[in-house]
Amino acid sequence: MYTFGIYIFRFILKSLSFFNEKIKKGVVGRRDTFAILEAAISKTDQTLWFHCASLGEYEQGLPVFELLRKDFPDHKIVLSFFSPSGYEIRKNSAIADVVVYLPIDTPVNAKRFMDLVRPSLSIFVKYDIWPNYLKALKKDHRSAVLISARFRKKQIYFQFYGSVLRKALFAFEHIFVQDEQSKQLLKAINYNQVSISGDTRYDRVSNQLQINNQLDFIAAFKAQSTCVVIGSSWPEDEAVLLPYINDNASEALKFIIAPHEIKKNHIRDILKNLKVKTLLFSEKEGKNLSEYSVLIIDSIGLLTKIYSYADLAYVGGAMGKTGLHNILEPAVFGTPIIIGHNHTKFPEAAAMIAEAAVTSVKNKHDLKTVLDRFLSSKPVMASEGKKNAHYIEAHSGAVEQIMAYLRLEGR
Repeated sequence: MYTFGIYIFRFILKSLSFFNEKIKKGVVGRRDTFAILEAAISKTDQTLWFHCASLGEYEQGLPVFELLRKDFPDHKIVLSFFSPSGYEIRKNSAIADVVVYLPIDTPVNAKRFMDLVRPSLSIFVKYDIWPNYLKALKKDHRSAVLISARFRKKQIYFQFYGSVLRKALFAFEHIFVQDEQSKQLLKAINYNQVSISGDTRYDRVSNQLQINNQLDFIAAFKAQSTCVVIGSSWPEDEAVLLPYINDNASEALKFIIAPHEIKKNHIRDILKNLKVKTLLFSEKEGKNLSEYSVLIIDSIGLLTKIYSYADLAYVGGAMGKTGLHNILEPAVFGTPIIIGHNHTKFPEAAAMIAEAAVTSVKNKHDLKTVLDRFLSSKPVMASEGKKNAHYIEAHSGAVEQIMAYLRLEGR
């Protein structure tokens, strides 16, 4: 029944690809996977396989991937994604020798993939569990580990009708989970090779402190002002933020907006609703950046470093229903953070609201109250921000635990 459903799923994806560009990229990209693998991997190659659903899981797994790359310099690394949002951004990742879309999880595809890749170790990140691939790994007696997993009682693995996916979990020789609840849920189905390691994302963002985060154009724009960075914003976020910016932006208080979507129509809408002096990143050349009160980042790949310049950060996604974006990225720099109210599916948000310096707001009035409180005192912002930095430091260490296991087992 599962495999029958997968074939229906494949048909639906192909049908939707005629109307959705993102889905089309995945459908077209999957057609090339086996040809790419055949050209890149010979029968004498030893390989590691890293699989991620999308970009978020890639970033989560990257600290482990980087160390495995060092530990196994003679192995070819195959990195697979299911989602175009991961593949398209990281298809040239230096961490891998080959980057591909994962073919749909049919028995035929799984066997062909395994015959070509023959991984001595496979690392899956968080949740992208594909039973036919895992069955093929287990049949070939190949090692597979799941990292940074988080399980909930309502998931299919723990329901009476979830036997196929539940059985797939037993293909992993070990599962590293983020919390005690996940461990107990696995034990309840008699899966016992489980350890609580925490979330590798904390290690990932901690590594950001070890690199050069300097951006000269941001330094020129910020100058001596207080700077609020608005990261990964959606229209629902901008609807509550832009009125405040119009009323308060100045030479002394500046705002950087890095929208999640950088399509021209979206950027045009933001510009139309701003009444203060605003500059686009794409048009910054030859301009005196310090003269502007708002800078819009109409490009990708810069936000993580930009957060290092923030006195205060607003992280988007939770004012609407698109999903809260990464609050750990600004937190590691000791920055207080504001988010929307729809964050119940993001446990790190609830924890950091209770234990660190993340504040949730529901509307324009809430936002104004919180912004005014923070912006009235730089010492308050700095003091509150340290709570976030300390929280990240205290929750790091998952990578060390995972790597200790992998090195002990040997490959």
